[in-house]
Amino acid sequence: MKLCVFQGTFNPIHKAHLDMARFVLEKFNFEKIIFIPAANPPHKDYDSNMSIHRLKMVELAVKKFKDFEVSNIEFHIKGKSYSYLTALELYKHYDVSGKINFIIGTDAFEKIENWYKSDEFKKLVDFIVFVRENNFNPNRFQHLKEKGYTFQFTQMPFEDISSTDLRERIKKGLSIKNLVSKEVEDYINKYALYKD
Repeated sequence: MKLCVFQGTFNPIHKAHLDMARFVLEKFNFEKIIFIPAANPPHKDYDSNMSIHRLKMVELAVKKFKDFEVSNIEFHIKGKSYSYLTALELYKHYDVSGKINFIIGTDAFEKIENWYKSDEFKKLVDFIVFVRENNFNPNRFQHLKEKGYTFQFTQMPFEDISSTDLRERIKKGLSIKNLVSKEVEDYINKYALYKD
């Protein structure tokens, strides 16, 4: 299977996440995009009570897309949700042709060498790096290529949506209509998420 994973906190998942996944699916002819909500993100302050809510919202957001799947694999791994450990588990569960493809933004990819077991992780995945800035200079990533990271850059029309902004909008009582799916909006309202 030609597999691509989209891992993140998805706090909450929004329209830009779905558009990125659709774009990658079509551009690179993947059979499936697997969304993996982080159960216990190592690099972010997070509310452990939100983990299941984040998973449920991703499930609601992707259920109408036949080529999208949600994995709760990180909820079965004890401790922090490190991408290296997740990749090892994915290889046990899927018949992957080649390497797993891993969606990441340039901001996170710049810090990839600081990730847990990065030297081992780079052997397990090929990175699809989303360019999010104007005047992008790919040369600043040349050192990673020389160190054995395999990656390709891709870009799509930029959507200025972030989970942080959405949480702020909700806190201020502003609408998030059309920024998240109707199912996710209803779920957020039902459980009064991000209100304080």
